[in-house]
Amino acid sequence: MKRVAVFGLALAGAAAARALVARGIEVVLSDDAITDEHRRLAQELGCTIIPVVTQSDLVAFLDGADVLIPAPGVAPHHRVIVEALVRKISVRTEIDIAYEWEQQRSGGPRPILGVTGTDGKTTTTMITAALLRASGRSVGEVGNTDLPFMAAIDQPFDAFVVECSSFRLQFTDAFRCDASVWLNLAADHLDWHGSFENYTEAKRRLWAYSRSSDVVVAPVNNELILESARSVGSRCVTFGLDSGDYTVSAGSLVCAHGVICAVDELWRALPHDITNSLAAAALVIESGLSAVGDVSVPLHNFESAHHRIELVGHFGGSAWYDDSKATSPHAALTAIRSFENIVLIAGGRNKDLDLTQMATEPKRMVGVVAIGDDAEAIRQAFEGVCVVREARSMEEAVGLAHGLAQGGATVLLSPGCTSYDWYKNYNERGEDFQERVRQHFHRTESSS
Repeated sequence: MKRVAVFGLALAGAAAARALVARGIEVVLSDDAITDEHRRLAQELGCTIIPVVTQSDLVAFLDGADVLIPAPGVAPHHRVIVEALVRKISVRTEIDIAYEWEQQRSGGPRPILGVTGTDGKTTTTMITAALLRASGRSVGEVGNTDLPFMAAIDQPFDAFVVECSSFRLQFTDAFRCDASVWLNLAADHLDWHGSFENYTEAKRRLWAYSRSSDVVVAPVNNELILESARSVGSRCVTFGLDSGDYTVSAGSLVCAHGVICAVDELWRALPHDITNSLAAAALVIESGLSAVGDVSVPLHNFESAHHRIELVGHFGGSAWYDDSKATSPHAALTAIRSFENIVLIAGGRNKDLDLTQMATEPKRMVGVVAIGDDAEAIRQAFEGVCVVREARSMEEAVGLAHGLAQGGATVLLSPGCTSYDWYKNYNERGEDFQERVRQHFHRTESSS
């Protein structure tokens, strides 16, 4: 690479620019909206920054570039990517280039484990890293995390666990993992990929460059993923609640190497917690990085990230849970299936997905509070299933949910939609929900 165009200057783009400049590569920068922070970055790195407003701006930005690195949020139909492909400029993501650099590392590449899937990527990545740390290794959790892979390459990690979003897999020319798992598959990000088929193909690229020495881990109950896993020529290992190489038997997570962990000793034992833990155990054991006897204690001690079916507390006779991270119907349905009697708070901004998936467990539903830009779509999805109320704020949503949650029903914020209507991100939405719950019951208790 002689000249690289980096488009999109948030966390991943800025990290890519810094890493490229550190290696003496010429870099030109741009973004849909150039800010003072972007200009300061360009000045710090000695890079040209070009606002892409007109076609001539776009030509100037890409002129002489042999590689374009788009930020993960830049969709394939964006005019910068379209123009780059027309000009035969290689489009690559940061995990792809980081992988290439790691293969050239003096002393050889370090182990790379990968995780993709529609849901559960972050949790499984975190569990995998925790298992490796329990074996005494320093681990970089990279990719779709707070640490881009390109920023981690020069740090003294012993191994990497790469959270592979479809955005990061879309434009890969070399990326592969010593062991990797594709957790599950459901429609998501169709506004970005354009179709479910395109989304699936992006996920499938996790194994596009797999070698016979690699391990691919697949859910035993998904034929499409299994077929993909078995077609690449790597060693295939399966996992599942009821069957698979890694499964549950006699009250324990087990594999051919022995007992992994008793279910009642697991950090949390909702169905998807068990499968995520099985997948993580398969990655570290089958890659040879951990022994089966090393994983029981860290699986017991693991603490999940916030806003993933996180217990806020018991208030008004009900358990209140924050699952703000559930930004797709499939993710919300996973949470819904974890409880018997639910008042659901759902809605936000939909990603062109079928919200009726969330209404396929009618026996569990006590009521729904619809929120956000697509509240009406939530109402329509649950029409005839249960009572639906509409809230114009999170504060109102909490009050309505309290009113519906009679008889000790669980209250669950699991939106099934993005947060980009009322909030900057799902973290902000979850924090607001938790604060509103505490405020609501503080007021209720104070007035009684």
